[in-house]
Amino acid sequence: MRAKQLIEGASYGPEALKIVCQAFEEAWTSIAGNFGNDPAAIEAARLKLANIILNFPHNEIKDAEWIKCSSLQLMALEYRRQSISPR
Repeated sequence: MRAKQLIEGASYGPEALKIVCQAFEEAWTSIAGNFGNDPAAIEAARLKLANIILNFPHNEIKDAEWIKCSSLQLMALEYRRQSISPR
């Protein structure tokens, strides 16, 4: 999947990369059920989550749980904003 490749290809040191991968997998596991069975919707959501995580400042990559919770909050805000914006 492209999201996993995006994260694994990021320019982090080995420890930070481990934390980022763990945060992504844990965050995705907690929300995966919200995206049904449509492969396109799943891939779009995974990419959105990966990009949110990768936008954290590198000096903040210390705690997988914090990254997971923060990225889930940001993702929820983004989806909420999309659902209330005029089309």
